[in-house]
Amino acid sequence: MSRGDPTALRKLAAEVHGCRHCPRLVEWREARAADPPRRHRGESYWARPLDGFGDPAARLIVVGLAPAAHGANRTGRMFTGDRSGEWLYAALHRAGYANRAESERRGDGLELRDAYVTAVVRCPPPANKPTTTERDDCLPYLERELELLGDARVLLALGSFAWDGALRAARALGAQVPRPKPRFGHGAEADLGRWRLLGCFHPSQQNTFTGRLTVPMIDAAFARARVLSA
Repeated sequence: MSRGDPTALRKLAAEVHGCRHCPRLVEWREARAADPPRRHRGESYWARPLDGFGDPAARLIVVGLAPAAHGANRTGRMFTGDRSGEWLYAALHRAGYANRAESERRGDGLELRDAYVTAVVRCPPPANKPTTTERDDCLPYLERELELLGDARVLLALGSFAWDGALRAARALGAQVPRPKPRFGHGAEADLGRWRLLGCFHPSQQNTFTGRLTVPMIDAAFARARVLSA
């Protein structure tokens, strides 16, 4: 039986949505919504911090860096509305974690099965580079999600920032993180006791356009996550 708590997750989501703790991030997310690029003119932006999305009984938690200014900050769902999200949700669908390959915005009918998608930082940062203070201010939200997603067995970190954030969140919850600190790499793994941490290159355009991350590579990461969470 699942130990996930949907009601507590909804309460946490409402708390996340109302957060205005980091002035730089608040200003950035709202400014991007007020002056969108031409391709998004006339659209209504979410322009609030983002909660995680997925199955409360998930055994797999996918951890990213932060929402994109004209992706999730616009659509209201993590990894939705940009090329990174197209790659991620297509991979989730191929791996059997999603009921369809496309993620458009909140309430579009997409459902995740046995997976949950979240991030270390909940607002889009300028140049995709949160400060260490912003990271540390946001980490308690990830920690609380990890606590509430009680069936989770695997943390799939998309990129080195997510890898480091997942390690920090796990350590804050009492996990015995190996020393020296496990290094990120595509396919890297670390035993955190309750969780297995798995690394995957971030599906950014920089990685996918250059071939640093390919479809077989991301599919292999999800296949490995399925094995580890069984």
